[in-house]
Amino acid sequence: WWDARGDWARAHTIVMGAEGAGAAWVHAYLHRKEGDRANAGYWYRAAGRTMPEGSLDAEWEAIAAALLGR
Repeated sequence: WWDARGDWARAHTIVMGAEGAGAAWVHAYLHRKEGDRANAGYWYRAAGRTMPEGSLDAEWEAIAAALLGR
C-alpha cells in the first residue's frame, strides 16, 4: 500500500519486520522495483517464487489480489 502511494522506504521498513511467504514476496517486489535484482532474487526464493519477467505494475496487481484474497 505504501509503495503504491510513492513511499518505497516506508513499505520496505514495514516488510522487513514481517514474516511469511507473502511478506517475502512483497520484499522481493520492492527490491526488484529498486533495481537490486540480486537481493530480489533472495526474497523470491524465500517466497517460493521465481522472479517475473513482466511489468512491475502487473506484479503489484498480482500481489494485491493474492494478499487481499481476490
